[in-house]
Amino acid sequence: MNGSNQTRVLVVDDEPVLAGVVASYLGRAGYETRTVGDGRDAVAAARDWGPDVIVLDLGLPGLDGVEVCRQVRTFSDCYVLMLTARDDEIDLLVGLSVGADDYVTKPFSARALVARVQALLRRPRTGAAVPAPARRVVGPLVIDPASREVTLDGTPVDLTRTEFDVLATLAASPRLAFSRRRLVDAVWGEDWVGDEHLVDVHVGHVRRKLGDDPGRPRFIVTVRGVGYRMGPGA
Repeated sequence: MNGSNQTRVLVVDDEPVLAGVVASYLGRAGYETRTVGDGRDAVAAARDWGPDVIVLDLGLPGLDGVEVCRQVRTFSDCYVLMLTARDDEIDLLVGLSVGADDYVTKPFSARALVARVQALLRRPRTGAAVPAPARRVVGPLVIDPASREVTLDGTPVDLTRTEFDVLATLAASPRLAFSRRRLVDAVWGEDWVGDEHLVDVHVGHVRRKLGDDPGRPRFIVTVRGVGYRMGPGA
């Protein structure tokens, strides 16, 4: 992501004291940090500084966190951890639909937030030097872990990093019914702490982008009382 050996975290919040506390804890954990207080400066810093992670407040004045995330996603695949003071599902859904990887609701422990950043960074990145699993074909759906590309009937499907990871995890073990917890462990990491129904949000986004009807699914099947498994694709 950047030319430095030190992981960079951009903290975006219009509350200077909170941003400073978060940056201080991240600095103690060994990260290089910068803080900005509004959305336009956040987009500029993301473009010019090249952070590995953005801790992004949803409720910024002017250019809000959703629009910042949307703009950043046009030029960066950095991890985005969204902060929200509003603990309602609409904010969560909107934030994740534009490419946020995780979320934390205020008030939160700065130490817990650092742990969430660390968990994100343990996830494999695009281009990581590890052998990629074989390409998976599910009817007209092709999932290529090496290039992290998905096509449906030959047409590219634009998935976020997390959406791709959820789909690829299911496709790698097509006969296995995954519980939400097992998907969380595979995608977010075993030490991730939060609402496991986050999985449902991402599955919903993947289904929508694949045109998959939950009532008659071709690709992602709900297993009642368990979670999800890969469908036949037919």
